[in-house]
Amino acid sequence: MLVTMAVLIPLALGAGVWAEPQEPPYDWLIVGGTVVDGTGAAGRAADVLIRDGRIAFVGQVDRSSVAARQVFDARGLVVAPGFIDAHAHGDPVGDPSFSNFLAMGVTTIVLGQDGGGPEAGGLHAHLDAVDAASPGVNVAYLVGHNTIRRESGVGHDDPDPAGLARLAGLVETGLRAGAFGLSTGLEYDPGARAGAEELAAIAAPVAAAGGVVMSHMRSEDADRVDDALAELIEQGRRSGAHVHAAHMKVVLGQDPELADRLLAAMAAARAEGIHVTGDVYPYTASYTGLSILFPEWARPPHDYRAVVRERRQELADHLRRRVESRNGPEATLLGTGRWAGRTLADVAREQGRPFQEILVDLGPGGASAAYFVMDEAVMSRFLADPYVVISSDGSPTMLHPRGYGAFARVIRRYVMEERLLELEEAVRKMTGLTAAIVGLDDAGPVDVSRGRIEAGWAADLVAFDPTQVQDRAQYHQPHQLAEGMLMVWIGGEPVWKDGQPVGESGRGKALRATWAIR
Repeated sequence: MLVTMAVLIPLALGAGVWAEPQEPPYDWLIVGGTVVDGTGAAGRAADVLIRDGRIAFVGQVDRSSVAARQVFDARGLVVAPGFIDAHAHGDPVGDPSFSNFLAMGVTTIVLGQDGGGPEAGGLHAHLDAVDAASPGVNVAYLVGHNTIRRESGVGHDDPDPAGLARLAGLVETGLRAGAFGLSTGLEYDPGARAGAEELAAIAAPVAAAGGVVMSHMRSEDADRVDDALAELIEQGRRSGAHVHAAHMKVVLGQDPELADRLLAAMAAARAEGIHVTGDVYPYTASYTGLSILFPEWARPPHDYRAVVRERRQELADHLRRRVESRNGPEATLLGTGRWAGRTLADVAREQGRPFQEILVDLGPGGASAAYFVMDEAVMSRFLADPYVVISSDGSPTMLHPRGYGAFARVIRRYVMEERLLELEEAVRKMTGLTAAIVGLDDAGPVDVSRGRIEAGWAADLVAFDPTQVQDRAQYHQPHQLAEGMLMVWIGGEPVWKDGQPVGESGRGKALRATWAIR
């Protein structure tokens, strides 16, 4: 690999297409690489010219009549669009560097997930704050259902017609501010209280705009996930919105036919005309708060102290059964709080108390944890499906390796080692397909398209040797940066080189959807 700085190189474009000498010169020439363009097409030998943050030309370049300020020698490397994380977390204002994503080749992340995120009424100001923070990656947002339930005053109640109208109005407010769609977190409060009428109502403005509804479905447990997916598909059927199943998994399901059944249901819905897709992260442990272990009557808005005082034994018995049904306390690895990095079984032994009593004391909001409750073969079926894209569901601070390793792990393990995916298909699932789902491509509500290597599209690019890509993050050391991304550009500017960030401030920005909403 060779980077040449501040040079003028005369060039002429091959294949009968010429670029006349111009001033100022092109910003970058990426020469000699194998371009994997994000469409799924076979990689091809091609050079890439960049000017003013966009791809100017893709093809063979003969050096005779065009000037380039900087040259990157990509011989022996793959040149691909910057990866797009369909489901991520983080604080782009308070902690904007996002080196964990850049090290994996991720140049755009989608936040506002699982029903959370900024208030719809404050989203415009929040996006301005993101721009002011100069994040390390581009950031797109969804409107969060749980957030607007609180913002609207509906809270934990069942909305009346006026409440439904306020919820739908806040979704539209968020879309007008630049959100790319809506997220739901139906396994969490207060969104868990929503019924079919509410789900259709909040998706209607998304359908009218052309956005996407991304859902942390009501359950991912093996005995309930079919119904949860059916509910999501029904939301798409009733509203007309594109619906998307976030971080697809089957908790405590070890039969790959379970995954096949869910994927078949999605295929049947698409045949019916319902636009339904999903994403997956390549790990067999989930990560979320302890609240998923607690019964509804022990979660907000209920008074937890009163529950412990009046129903402690009933609560402890529920927690014991719930944890034992999820592979036991050895399969719960605490990720936050005083016992971060310890399993629930370890803590119980250390404290000399039953694990359920530890949980009672922690409470539903007391910590987050990784739960080893998933099956490799089931996850692989999701990963291989052509309508399922890649996500991390990770952040810079989360104590789970997916936030630092997901995209690199797909390349290393599922492309290079197991050959589950061809590299071109894996890149499509990380770039072009994700862009189309979110609305970042040429059919979406954006001023500059992303997700493919094409003339006129954003010069968000990565260069890497697939044989050298390595995910280093482990459950006991989750914050180890991935390796192998030799160069990463955002908007035509280098942001990552040879394992290090380039420059002191990020080159990312808040991406704003511009919907044609009447």
